[in-house]
Amino acid sequence: MEISERIKQQGDRATLTLTSWGRLGEAMAEFDGQNVFVAGGIPGERVVVEVVKVHRKYVSAKVVQVLEASPDRVEPPCPYYGECTGCQWQHLSYEAQLRIKQEKVFDALQRVGDLVNPNVVAVNPSFDQYGYRNHARFTINKEGSLGFVNRETRQFVRIEKCLLMHDGVNTLLEDLQDNCAETTQLSIRAGKYSGDFLIQPYLVHPNISVTTGQKKYTESIDGQDFLVSSPSFFQVNVDQAAAAANVVKDRLQLTADDVLLDAYTGVGTFAIMLAPFVKKVIAVEESSAAVADAKQNAGDLDNLFFVLGRTEDVLRNLPETPDVVVLDPPRSGCQIRALESLIEMAPSRVAYISCDAETLGRDLKVLCQGGYKLDEVAPLDMFPQTHHVECVALLSRGHQELGVAELASEAESELPDVTTGQDTPGITLASASPRRQELMDILGLSFAVTPANLSEDPVAGETPVEMVRRLSLEKAQAVAANLDSGLVIGADSTVVFEGQAVGKPVDDDDARRMLHEFSGTTHHVSTGLTVVDAASGRSISDAMTSQITLRHLTDQEIDASIASGVPRDKAGAYAVQDPELRPAADWEGCYNNIVGLPVCRLVEMLQELGYQFPDGWSMPDDITCDDECPTVMARQTDGTP
Repeated sequence: MEISERIKQQGDRATLTLTSWGRLGEAMAEFDGQNVFVAGGIPGERVVVEVVKVHRKYVSAKVVQVLEASPDRVEPPCPYYGECTGCQWQHLSYEAQLRIKQEKVFDALQRVGDLVNPNVVAVNPSFDQYGYRNHARFTINKEGSLGFVNRETRQFVRIEKCLLMHDGVNTLLEDLQDNCAETTQLSIRAGKYSGDFLIQPYLVHPNISVTTGQKKYTESIDGQDFLVSSPSFFQVNVDQAAAAANVVKDRLQLTADDVLLDAYTGVGTFAIMLAPFVKKVIAVEESSAAVADAKQNAGDLDNLFFVLGRTEDVLRNLPETPDVVVLDPPRSGCQIRALESLIEMAPSRVAYISCDAETLGRDLKVLCQGGYKLDEVAPLDMFPQTHHVECVALLSRGHQELGVAELASEAESELPDVTTGQDTPGITLASASPRRQELMDILGLSFAVTPANLSEDPVAGETPVEMVRRLSLEKAQAVAANLDSGLVIGADSTVVFEGQAVGKPVDDDDARRMLHEFSGTTHHVSTGLTVVDAASGRSISDAMTSQITLRHLTDQEIDASIASGVPRDKAGAYAVQDPELRPAADWEGCYNNIVGLPVCRLVEMLQELGYQFPDGWSMPDDITCDDECPTVMARQTDGTP
């Protein structure tokens, strides 16, 4: 085994002593002046690693030989462990997983939340360490096989049986395997206790014996049935979801006189399970599909009321003040306006449920500075064999240390560094993309440019479309937070190849690899688009996907393109509008969407939020969409001119 003195490229090997945990469940070490993130390692071990990928600022590697093993090391039972990268900790004993998750939560709350010695209790173990998941999203290769894609190498891994899924999911997987070439992504949801299931999208292969294309299915939590629509979120581990509801009920000491607010209610999970123990529940959710499910799930409960809208908007106008609030936001956490409104309402007790300890720490800091005391954080192992952990944070009203105005000022100071001129423009573009700016110029819009320098890391489990939509929203909101008025445009684009998002190349070699891989292929480009009204906080988000076919590129053309520098900051290493390479052989859908800004949809969003175009304004011929643009087709369908 050849051991390298320096890390230069994929395949190099090095001997390391692992020192700590990384953010995504890898062990860390330093070698050759670089941070090395090692999959399959445990801090304290001495191991031989093989480089998987050399990034700009760090190196990804995997363990190939353990020289000095941790006492926490066990043999992973899954034949795909280390290849599909869905599980990070199968090599850790379960007792060690629980201990380390508690330590990681404690560290995040101190480091991010500035909380001194927070009371983080022992992690509530999962009833099932394997076979607990009721939902899987599979990638489909060209042969119709189902599997997952390695996070680093992007290699497809065919999966015959996933040990994290319960038998209902794996039975459906067996029936669908090798018969799904008509799509690139497939979702299976199967009720662990209900026996019901949902498979999306609809498939027509004659060898598939199960029904596909269902819009809804039923899942059960602690004996309570929940109808769940295809786009609606639902917990993947229903036994731990029941445990979380019990923690909230018991720790908040609910009474028959309490009015409870359930924010981000989804299909009504917490609202419905807690309604029998309180006087009244007000449940807030922005997804109309989820609210429709929740109303049906509520059945005969007569003390449960649903409000359709964004939490940060609804809390400002509640007709009554709740005694107790349950917050269960997405991984990105709560908007600062929601936290400000909560502090103004001053409910006596708050439960904050989070699947990300760092965003939890960030938001708890705001609440504690606004007069709340953190009583306890109860982690639950919702996701065994992975580094993820669910937390229930319990807060009570304490001493008011900061006023709301002071709180808002401090929160704004922690947002990304964005600046504005003295005269706030009508429109701000939260992007440094020259091509997006060019398209805005062609539209004839007066605008300022204030890039939102946020992390663009994907979130586990989200699709490429979900990712770009989320990032566009986060970028627009980050910039809008520092403006008093005006409209802020956020956008994010990605190339989607074989169902997976493809980012920007890390170096010229990576760009060359991408261009060779994409040459002559048909794939997709997805762009997320958000417009935020800075004054009201109202936002509109959407995402559009177009199909593009690249012509066959020669080695000389690829080398010339790389030499020009164009690929370096482009997703997929190419720009469709590049006048030298001219990579596109054909496309379907919106061309401007492929460029990075679907202007026809942008114009509609601006108008919906009150932007007044000058009299006589029309879409410039230079960027007018053709009849195949999805927005134009939608107008033609509903009769809109």
